[in-house]
Amino acid sequence: MDSAEQRRKRKRGRHILLSLSSSRSLFLCSSFIVFILFMSSHHRFFLFFFNFKTTTLLRPPLALSLLYSSSSSAASNSILDTSTTTTAAPSFTLQHRILFPNHYLLILLTNHHFNHHQLECVYYHHTNSSTQPLVLEVQPVLSTDRFDESRSIVRCPFPRTNGTAVDLRRRGGTLARRSSDFTTNQTVVQSWDKGVYEAALDKDSNTVVVFVKGLNLRPHRVSDPTHFRCHFGLKNFNKDGSFMITTRAVSVAQEVVGCLLPQGVRNNTDRAKGVRVTVSHLSGNYRHPVRTMLPSVARIDGKGNKKREKHELCVCTMVWNQGSALREWVMYHAWLGVERWFIYDNNSDDDIEEVIQDLDSQGFNVTRQVWPWIKTQEAGFSHCALKARDECKWVGFFDVDEFFYFPNEFHHQLGQFGGLPGENSLRSVVANYSSSRSIAEIRTACHSFGPSGLKSHPKQGVTVGYTCRLQSPERHKSIVRPDLLDVSLLNVVHHFQLREGFRYVNMPEGSAVINHYKYQVWDTFKAKFFRRVATYVVDWQEDQNKGSKDRAPGLGTEAIEPPNWHLQFCEVWDTGLKDFLLSYFADPITGLLPWERSLL
Repeated sequence: MDSAEQRRKRKRGRHILLSLSSSRSLFLCSSFIVFILFMSSHHRFFLFFFNFKTTTLLRPPLALSLLYSSSSSAASNSILDTSTTTTAAPSFTLQHRILFPNHYLLILLTNHHFNHHQLECVYYHHTNSSTQPLVLEVQPVLSTDRFDESRSIVRCPFPRTNGTAVDLRRRGGTLARRSSDFTTNQTVVQSWDKGVYEAALDKDSNTVVVFVKGLNLRPHRVSDPTHFRCHFGLKNFNKDGSFMITTRAVSVAQEVVGCLLPQGVRNNTDRAKGVRVTVSHLSGNYRHPVRTMLPSVARIDGKGNKKREKHELCVCTMVWNQGSALREWVMYHAWLGVERWFIYDNNSDDDIEEVIQDLDSQGFNVTRQVWPWIKTQEAGFSHCALKARDECKWVGFFDVDEFFYFPNEFHHQLGQFGGLPGENSLRSVVANYSSSRSIAEIRTACHSFGPSGLKSHPKQGVTVGYTCRLQSPERHKSIVRPDLLDVSLLNVVHHFQLREGFRYVNMPEGSAVINHYKYQVWDTFKAKFFRRVATYVVDWQEDQNKGSKDRAPGLGTEAIEPPNWHLQFCEVWDTGLKDFLLSYFADPITGLLPWERSLL
């Protein structure tokens, strides 16, 4: 029989455990209450557990680990912790792994930006919790980027060994024990087919704009928002069954969902910065509805621009490996009056970052937006339209192989004060419509140029090298008022949907046209086979939509140069822009154009 003393010890032990449990519960409840008071002060925004009917995507090991990530473990270096000291070395926590078609995208929580030489990709078999992972392969990192103020992204190649998990460690580090917060859901790799990837504030309408992959909504149409909800989670809370705040969607189109902000942050939107957000939608039938919550890597981007005088004309574009084309495109259009540039970099691995930094240092006001999301051009343009609203009266959306040309303006003589003919022509066009109460978009037709007999890239640039084009124009590109776009931000790359009561105007071909250097020499053109950036444009390797205007006529699904490629797409010789540039822009001694001289 137990002695009285033993019974007293057991009783004290139980009291201690109950006390600890109560303290922990009190702490969690207090944290949650603070979050609720912080985020919501209105009865219409309700709290709930994950107790509604869901598909497997909603199960806590996957969905919650993607929705919430704790920063309390930031001192560990993923599950393969290679730190050998407890001081100097910068730390990181691997939050998310996303499987793209040709690489892994890894998202790190870190205050330090690692370059690709500092880290390496580790591929391993996970065994059991009592032993270290079995490392099978190590490969160099493809590239790294600073993603936002607290996160970086790392791109890893696919392993040579199937059935392995991917992780990171410092270059040359030794394999250490797993971090204490390791759980099996940390090995989950999220498919790119479905998930929430970005979120940004729309302060004008007190909404958050969420970018979602895999909703499979009808392209080029506004959808019914009543089946959609946004869910907001604690920034640094990673427990299954966590509470969240829910708000209704007010707009849905393609991959963009707009939801009301929680009541508690509407008057101070800075509070929303960094809050995690995801989207759910209803499916099933009337009697058995199923609400599916999507996995998410998105945090609300709370960066806002200070009130300042807006630029008259800005430009936004999305690029992949176009560093060599940027100087000509930026310098030429800056002369036409463009004052601000938003370059959305879609996983480039050339020198584009250095080119942008150089252009910006020369005063061209160019910034690079890291946009790692594959085949999301329409969503990226919606994101840019929202971002540019505070800075720009007008924003043009066109590609780096498209150049505005003003035939009438360019053929005038030198200005009265020695200015070049046509200078600031594009800015003058949009400024004439800035006071309009009905015009919110200016459309300009495109003329498509061919290789013009060339077999290698023209040294002086596309505007001088390519001079033969098709007779009839193809499509158009737009310049829009970002403050007058439809709340859905719906666009089809070439133009946006406008607010009710506003319309577009077409520029007459005789006064303005876009020279689209679409069919360039084969070594340049064949890169289009790698991947198309638009969401609803089929990649050319796929045996679909072969008659689409996006494809070059007669091409198959492989990057094989057709016979006489250099002579194709040539119906009209058009040397207007070339003649103008060589007459007014070339150095009188060297013959070099401005984009050539900038490389010296």
